[in-house]
Amino acid sequence: MALRGLASCKAIALLPLAVGPAMSATGFLFGDSPVPIARLIADAAQLETRLSNPPGWLIEAGAVFERIEVDDGVHELMWGDENDPSLLPRVLDEALGVDAALISEHGFDVPDLFISDMDSTMIGQECIDELADYAGIKPKIAEITERAMQGELDFEEALRERVRLLAGLAESAIQQCLDDRISAMSGARTLVETLRAHDCHTVLVTGGFHHFADPVAEQLGFEKVVANRLDVAGGKLTGNLQGAIVDSSVKRATLKTELARLGEGAISLAAGDGANDIPMLQAADYGLAFKAKPKAKQAANAWIDRGDLTSVLRLLGIPEQDWVRD
Repeated sequence: MALRGLASCKAIALLPLAVGPAMSATGFLFGDSPVPIARLIADAAQLETRLSNPPGWLIEAGAVFERIEVDDGVHELMWGDENDPSLLPRVLDEALGVDAALISEHGFDVPDLFISDMDSTMIGQECIDELADYAGIKPKIAEITERAMQGELDFEEALRERVRLLAGLAESAIQQCLDDRISAMSGARTLVETLRAHDCHTVLVTGGFHHFADPVAEQLGFEKVVANRLDVAGGKLTGNLQGAIVDSSVKRATLKTELARLGEGAISLAAGDGANDIPMLQAADYGLAFKAKPKAKQAANAWIDRGDLTSVLRLLGIPEQDWVRD
């Protein structure tokens, strides 16, 4: 196996990529076929240690690649055209143990559209689980939520079942839950506001509820919200939902609609963590699985396993001095 490591040097990031016939400004090109480049976040010393002791399956694969450190802790891995492209995610995840990665065949551009799930992605909780605690049934609801997120249950059926179990709960519990239980994921507001400052349209799309999503979107800076609506009567939840369900197909359709509105050539970034997000992640140019369930991570071409949401900005190559902070 040939593992070729280039000297790690920040100055490399200042050089133009088009330094030879095999490269373009957006990645390696061999003939007419783009070859994947992975941008990753990892400790340089850890990478060197892992590269010097590769697993047996990687040796047997005979993979050829080069690594360049383009910023402090940010590296690019150039994947040789003779390698199996499907092997690259496994190399990054298992062999190199990276904290975060983004794989692209067409460079790393700031997206024109950012569309994200809410629960356990933009916020640190599952809203329906926390709300269920006010009804004294959190363990029961949380078990259903987890199975739905893993892709073991039909999303709509699981959602309607959980909402039925909340029948009779005072509507006021929602605001109490928002105030006491719901908090933004670390880096979420900085991510959204920085992307907006770079002319990116932002949409929060969730299988959760407008009662939660609207204030979360306002707090984080999202411009549009797509969510489900809890039915309320007499100040209490009825156990029903109003209107059509926002499920995985709606999430994907929302991405497609918003992207078409932006025009030809627009680039999309989608983020999520569960099975309900998979079609949206697969439809995006950059599909990011944030500390995700295995099925969602497997479907994505980007992921964050460790670190906060500002890792997205580092993967996109947005300098820290350009981040929008409170």
